[in-house]
Amino acid sequence: MLGSARNTPRCGIPATDATALVFDDNTLTRELVGELGSHLKIIGRAMGVSISQRGNTLSIRGDGDHEAAGTVLRELYAIVADGRALHPTDVQHAVRILRSEPDADLHRYFDDTVLVSVTGRPITPRSPGQRTYLEKLRRFEVCFGVGPAGTGKTYLAMAVAIAALQRGEVRKIVLTRPAVEAGEKLGFLPGDLTEKVDPYLRPLYDALSDMIPGERAQRMLERGTIEVAPLAFMRGRTLGGAYVILDEGQNTTREQMKMFLTRLGEGSRMVITGDITQVDLPRHGDSGMVNALEVLAGVKTIGVAHLSSSDVVRHPLVADIIDAYEQQSSDAGRDRRHKSSGRR
Repeated sequence: MLGSARNTPRCGIPATDATALVFDDNTLTRELVGELGSHLKIIGRAMGVSISQRGNTLSIRGDGDHEAAGTVLRELYAIVADGRALHPTDVQHAVRILRSEPDADLHRYFDDTVLVSVTGRPITPRSPGQRTYLEKLRRFEVCFGVGPAGTGKTYLAMAVAIAALQRGEVRKIVLTRPAVEAGEKLGFLPGDLTEKVDPYLRPLYDALSDMIPGERAQRMLERGTIEVAPLAFMRGRTLGGAYVILDEGQNTTREQMKMFLTRLGEGSRMVITGDITQVDLPRHGDSGMVNALEVLAGVKTIGVAHLSSSDVVRHPLVADIIDAYEQQSSDAGRDRRHKSSGRR
């Protein structure tokens, strides 16, 4: 990049300053800008600015954060210069990362490829929280991933598991969830047992299909190299040489969680993911995950990663929805405390 300049209007006429960024290579600049300026629009919306292109010069205007927008553009240009093709989701993730961690080196995120999906897209950490989570997945034999929907808790864990299987570090992968009934009894649903529990396990199948081609995944399921089963099927087993992922851990009972954790065998790793604010059990206090986080807090050989709405990698509105519900819960709790103190 050749340089940048701050242009101000002449004659003292009030107007918004423009920041100009000049890049070395027109071809790389076009890749940075995206089709019809799509990447510039993403950055502009996030930073409250408008960004226009003229040749290899990008001009940032508006009352928003020029400096942050410039940082994102410079960092992404460096990524493109290294030969990586940019996708709009890459730009969204770059904005999220740099807003949370302004001094972040995007190369440390974009180069940390866990696995390549069936579409050829590299699976990498997409937020500071996800990067910390990934570090703990690699470090600890038992790890808890705690956070709201859309933060990639199960998806990243599954990518790490499949990568470990491909490297020969484990012999099989076991994916499981508690089959918590929500309004319907399993006994009254149509079909055999497999058909009854499949709806509960569908999110795991969906993630699996994104990482392993369909026919190959089916063969691995048939051979038992990858096993997808409800949590009740884990009782009485010792899981050796396996990468075991328990999804929706907040919906286990205390007894189920203890049973699951004690299945750990030689050469195995375990990941428990869940959102402790979304417990579907009759009483929140019965959650095995909530209890385990308290009981095991002093065990230093167990990893715990907490993710938040800032780590949501689904549609940007998901983070806003989560924040709104958290605010409502906070307000309701404050009102209850206020009423309680008023009665004393």
